[in-house]
Amino acid sequence: MLTVPVPLPAPDRAAYSAIVATGLLARAGALIRPRLPPAGKVFVVTTPTVRRLWGTPLLAGLAAAQISATVLEMPDGERHKTLATLQALAEAMVAAGADRDALVIALGGGVVGDVAAFLASVYMRGVALIQIPTTLVAMVDSSLGGKTAVNLEAGKNLLGTFYHPRAILVDPATLATLPPREYRSGLAEAIKYGIIADRKLFESIEAHAAALARADPQALEPLIAACLRQKAAVVVADEREGDLRRVLNFGHTLGHAIESATSYERFLHGEAVAWGMIAAGQIALRLGRFHPDEARRMNAAILAVSGPLPPLALAPALILRHAASDKKARAGVLHFVLPTRIGQVEIASDVPSEVILAALADTQALSR
Repeated sequence: MLTVPVPLPAPDRAAYSAIVATGLLARAGALIRPRLPPAGKVFVVTTPTVRRLWGTPLLAGLAAAQISATVLEMPDGERHKTLATLQALAEAMVAAGADRDALVIALGGGVVGDVAAFLASVYMRGVALIQIPTTLVAMVDSSLGGKTAVNLEAGKNLLGTFYHPRAILVDPATLATLPPREYRSGLAEAIKYGIIADRKLFESIEAHAAALARADPQALEPLIAACLRQKAAVVVADEREGDLRRVLNFGHTLGHAIESATSYERFLHGEAVAWGMIAAGQIALRLGRFHPDEARRMNAAILAVSGPLPPLALAPALILRHAASDKKARAGVLHFVLPTRIGQVEIASDVPSEVILAALADTQALSR
């Protein structure tokens, strides 16, 4: 069992931990019991697909610790990450008698994690939350850090809060039922941490690519823990994304635009981020801030672990237009996290539109 502490420094924020171990669902009740509010009702927010696969093991793990839970289902898919879904879940909690001592457990991928956490943050002005991610993207990235959100028609994650869980329980065994494409999408988010801050992690992913491709637990557990340690360090230093935490957006400025431009239907999140990272590298290369050898190595590693990716068959101007409406644009200016070497990035706001468009064209050429 690997434990990653998240020691939030602010006096009104409680420190918590992410716990990583294969078979953790069977012990979930014992780990949740000390974090359960007295006499609080427990609600598991999940999707029909995840419930069918992992609902029974989780409920059995809770029952072993004398914890009963009500399961609340939300529809599968990014298009259901909406206020309407949030309201339906809140109404279901009210109908089940949930009060301020309730506990929300998010069982699922990033969409479930974002919506359930948002629900916990606003239901009766805040109830307890546990994250149990079941996709690799959620395990290595979205479950930690306290970001919650739903989408608006204008863009992704435009409405949300910062709200931390009481714990994150990561059971890599749940990845056994993840479709291969979803799994590879998660590896794109994992390699992100090596590129932005940890060259040794990047090299480890390169060296263990075959073991990671077959989801070997001996390779996965330390990888997940390493990614969570990197994210925890950034979050603790900059919880509200004042400056440092923005490095976690590497690949996301254009990645979110790619998702939005295709109505979230053509690319998985990690796939869009993979193209966004490559495009950011091409921007840095065109600006003379990234060595060509480093760029080629980075691109090769991203494509090796996350591919085959859907082709980036989108007009660069369309991607740029969607990027301009993303919440990461400040005062109408796009900010990019650009690699200067593998393991080091910088934030740039001085990127000419023609460079962005040319870099996107470069990225399209790599996708053919």
